[in-house]
Parts: sequence; structure tokens; C-alpha cells
Amino acid sequence: MVKKAPRRTAERILEVTLDLFNRFGEPNVSTTLISAELNISPGNLYYHYPAKDELINSLFDRYERSLSELLNASDGVRDVEDAWFFMHTLFELIWQYRFLYRDLNDLLSKNRRLETHFQWVLKNKTRAVRTLLDGMSRSGAIHIDSREVEATATCMVVVLTYWLSYEYVRDPRRALEPESAQLALLRGAHHVLNLLVPYLETGQRMHLLGLVGAYQNPAT
Repeated sequence: MVKKAPRRTAERILEVTLDLFNRFGEPNVSTTLISAELNISPGNLYYHYPAKDELINSLFDRYERSLSELLNASDGVRDVEDAWFFMHTLFELIWQYRFLYRDLNDLLSKNRRLETHFQWVLKNKTRAVRTLLDGMSRSGAIHIDSREVEATATCMVVVLTYWLSYEYVRDPRRALEPESAQLALLRGAHHVLNLLVPYLETGQRMHLLGLVGAYQNPAT
């Protein structure tokens, strides 16, 4: 059996930090806990990441790069099926970095870099959703007055951004645990797309209801 090459320490630190932040929330995770989880000295941790904010910023940079690539896919959305897949994939990425959303207001109040960069995130999510609405409108999947596009896109981005916070308030003990992920993501995608129901062509509306039903009640 071929042994895997050892991962670089800096990479391992980020992976473990992300896991701890997601499990316990960033404010509840100290650098001492991170080094203990990795079984390395605090000095070794500080050598790679001299401050906790550098860990946060490095993880955010990864998220931002992945998000940018994903949002570019919005120009390929033409119907409910495409939109469902796009939204679910977007929620999967948000779930992967859920500590950012779980502790968003606290993080922004303490980290100026995140404050400015998250404004970029919101603008680019809104741009991507407008592109999605434009593609669905041109294909005939939705019929929406141009005067309603901006408000609809903003509402969709609000749900995207704060859905996990809502899930956490509903069930603080279990909402952000891995076993809760699939249903949380499905509910999020459903509620974002439900904002399009008044504008969907009849067949597309029925297809959305069918997708929701299929995912909520999978065949056994």
C-alpha cells in the first residue's frame, strides 16, 4: 500500500481550523485549542499564522475564490432545474464555510478586511442573481417586470446570506451539525427559489413543486 505524502503543516492547520470553527463557532476556538487539536506547539502554529485573524482571512480567501468561480455559472441558468442546481451548489459552499455565516456580524465587527470584502460578496451575489433572473426571463421560464428585478434579487440574496442564521435560531443545538446539513441546504434552496413563484411560467412552477417534493420525500 502506497503511503500518502504528508500534507504541509500550513494546509493541515487551515483544515483543522475550519473544522473547529464550523463545529464550535469562531469566537469559541482559541489558537491554543487549534494547536492542541493538531498536536503541534503554539510556536509552530504562530510560525505559519502569527495571529488568529490570519487564519480567518486565509479561510475567507479560499471561500471567496470558490464563490467567485461558482457565481460565474449563473449565466448558464435558463430554467427551474438549472436554478435549483445552482442554488443548492451555492448553499453547499456556504455550508462548507458556515462559520463565516454563523458568526458573521461578530466577525465583521472585529475584522476590517472581512467587513470590506463581504460587501464585495453581497454585490457579486446580487449580480449573479440578476444574471440568473435575466437568463430565466429570456428563456421564458419567468415573466417579471424589470422594475421588480432589483428588489427580487436583493430578497434572494438576503435569504442566501442569512438562511443558516435562521436555521441556527430554530434549533441551536443541532442546526449546524453535519447530520442536519442536507435538509438545511434543501430548505434554503427551496425558500430562495420560492421567491420566484409569482413570476414562474405555469409548467416551471409545477416543476419546482415537483423538485421540492422529490427531495423532501426521496424514494426508499
